[in-house]
Amino acid sequence: MEKIIIIGAGGFGREVKMLIDQMNLKGNKYEFLGYFDDGVKTGTIINNNEVLGSIDDLLKSDEKINVIVAIGSPDIKKKIVEKLLKNSNIAFPTLIHPSVIIGDEFVSIGKGCIICAGTIITCNIIIKDFVILNLMCTVGHDTTIHSFASFMPSVNISGEVVIHEEVYVGTGAKIINQLEIGEQTIIGAGAVVSKSLPERCTAVGIPAKPIKYH
Repeated sequence: MEKIIIIGAGGFGREVKMLIDQMNLKGNKYEFLGYFDDGVKTGTIINNNEVLGSIDDLLKSDEKINVIVAIGSPDIKKKIVEKLLKNSNIAFPTLIHPSVIIGDEFVSIGKGCIICAGTIITCNIIIKDFVILNLMCTVGHDTTIHSFASFMPSVNISGEVVIHEEVYVGTGAKIINQLEIGEQTIIGAGAVVSKSLPERCTAVGIPAKPIKYH
């Protein structure tokens, strides 16, 4: 079994631990060692698993280890990954829940992704590195999702959509076909995106409209 740790000991980190457990039911692949989290005291026990240290502690490790970054915020996730890349002993596997449906035709998924239970990914899709697709998301044909994007539960992405780096999409949002979402844009929970959105904005509502830029 390969050793694996999770960055982030919060609720999503615990859900990712569950995902690993579900993968292991299909064949023992990972030995879970514990969590690393800058905001939780080392030695804290969470659901019978220990917080082993901070990210700086992990950077000092000279052991080959698999790391999953279970952080929803694209900006924080990217900063953590850039820091961890300094340690060549760290690998970033992609975790895919056994219930996920992925089409056989021309689907590409990068490293460090987390794809949770109930998600459907159809055909001719590119998902780049460190993307999170939370519970029961759908990704339609000919869609490209760039690195560090995060999608909360039940997001629906129609076909021929381009989503740029560090986009965050809230629970239950819908993005209709043939649209483009600019980098670092935030889409609020329950929004319906019917027109392309520029970069670095927050968009909410039905239809989704930018309410501020950042």
